[in-house]
Amino acid sequence: MRIVYIDIDTLRLDHLGCYGHSRPTSPNIDALAAAGARFEQVYASDSPCLPSRAALMTGTFGFRNGVVNHGGERADPHPEGPSRGRQSHIARRSLPALLGRTGHWCSTISTFGERHSAFQWYAGFNEVLNLGTDGMETADQVGREAIDWLIRRGHLDDWFLHVHFWDPHTPYRTPAEYPSPWPAGPTETWIGAEELSAHWQLPGPHSAQDVLGFGTEPDSAFPRQPSRIRTGDDVQAMLDGYDLGVSFADHHVGRILEHLDRLGLLDDTAVVVSSDHGENLGELGIYGDHQTADAMTHRIPLIVKWPGAPAGVVDRRLRYHLDLAATLVDLTGTPVPDEWDGTSFADVVTGGEDPGRDHLVLSCAAWSTQRAVRFDRWLYIRTFHDGFHGFPEHMLFDLENDPYERHDLAGRRPAEVAQASGLLEQWTAQMLARTPGSTDPLQTVLGEGGGYYVRHRLADYLDRLRATGRADWADRLAAGRHPDPD
Repeated sequence: MRIVYIDIDTLRLDHLGCYGHSRPTSPNIDALAAAGARFEQVYASDSPCLPSRAALMTGTFGFRNGVVNHGGERADPHPEGPSRGRQSHIARRSLPALLGRTGHWCSTISTFGERHSAFQWYAGFNEVLNLGTDGMETADQVGREAIDWLIRRGHLDDWFLHVHFWDPHTPYRTPAEYPSPWPAGPTETWIGAEELSAHWQLPGPHSAQDVLGFGTEPDSAFPRQPSRIRTGDDVQAMLDGYDLGVSFADHHVGRILEHLDRLGLLDDTAVVVSSDHGENLGELGIYGDHQTADAMTHRIPLIVKWPGAPAGVVDRRLRYHLDLAATLVDLTGTPVPDEWDGTSFADVVTGGEDPGRDHLVLSCAAWSTQRAVRFDRWLYIRTFHDGFHGFPEHMLFDLENDPYERHDLAGRRPAEVAQASGLLEQWTAQMLARTPGSTDPLQTVLGEGGGYYVRHRLADYLDRLRATGRADWADRLAAGRHPDPD
C-alpha cells in the first residue's frame, strides 16, 4: 500500500470548508473528504506538538510513554533501563517500524525532530528529510521536497510518506505574494465588543495584550502576525493570518495530489490529512496558541481516503488521534500491539461500523498543566497549574450549546463534575498500573515548577501585568499556587 500522511500543524477543523468554515480555505482537502471518510470527533490525547506526535508514533498516551512537556525530564520518553536492547522499544514498536515490517519504505519530510530534539521521532523511518529550518519553513518549501520524493520513490509498491506543513502555526508567515482566495472583508466570529473588553484585562501568555507570548514586540518579518487583540480589526487580522496559512497549506496539498495523479498513483494511494493539535483563537482568552486541555486545542480534523473504500463517510464517534496509528497498522495487515492504547477504526474507513469511545481523557503540560474529560456533550477540565491564566481548579463546558467555551458551568452542574472527576480518577489509576515507576508524569512537571514555557517566568510576568493595567491579576497570581523550585 502507498500512504501519504499530510500532517498540518496547528490545524483547527472548523477552519476547513468540509467542516463548515464559511471561507474557501481548503478546496483540495474538501475534495479528499468527499472522496473518503471524514471524522468529526477526533481528539489528540496529549498536547501540544511534542507530546501529541509522541503519542501518535508510539500508539500510547503521554502518561505511559513519558512525553508530556516541551522541556525538562518529561520531554523525553521513559528510560527503559537495563532491559533496553540494541534497539529501543520505540524503534521496534513505533508506527513506521511496524509499517516497515510489512515491507513499507517509510519517510518523513519534517523539521519536527530537530525543533524538539525528539530524535525518537526518527525511529523506524528509512529516510528523513530535515529542511533545517526549525519549523519556520513554508508549504512551498515542504511541497517541493514532497514532489521530488514522489518522483524518486513513488513508483515503489509499498511506502509511507509523512509530509509536515507548519503554515497555520504562529507566527503567520504566508508569503506576501500569495493572493487571498476570498474577497476582502470581515469573516464570521463570535468575538464581539463585550468579549474584546473582557479579554483585554485577562492575564497569561498569548492573552489579548500578550499575543506573542509574554509581551514581546512584533517582528517586522511577519507582518501578518498581530501582536495584540484590542479591536475588531485586530481580530480580523488574526483570522486572516490563520486562514491564509490554512489556505497556503491546502494549495500545496493540491499540488501533491496533482503530482500523484500525473504519476498515475492517485487512485491506488491512501491519503490521510490530520494535525497534531488545534488552536485557540480567543477561546479561554488565548490568542494564537495551544496551551490548554480544551476542545479547541485537542480536537483535530481527520480525513482518510483509502483505495477501494466508500466515499462520503462521516463518523461522529469519539476517538483519539492515536487510534489512527492503530488503524493504519490494521489496514496494512499487521496486528495492533497489545501494549498500544490506540484501537483500530478500520471498519469505519472501509464502510462498516465501530462504536468508538464513550469518553476521552486529554492532557497538556507544556504551558498550563491540565487534564480534561470529554464525555457526552461535556468537557470537564481539571487545572493543576494555570499557566498564569488564572483558571479555576474545575471547569465544565457544554460543547453542544457553547462550542467556544465561554460559559463555565462547573458551579452549576455538580453531578457532571463529579461524573467526570470519577472517570479521570479511574483512568489515572489504570495508567499508573501500566506505567514505568508508577509515576504520573504530570506530577514530575509540577515538581519542576510547571510547564516548560512558564517555569521561572512568574516574577517578570507580574511586572508586565502591573505595567499594563492588570495589577489585580498580578496580585492574584502572586498569591496562587505556582511552585517554582528555584
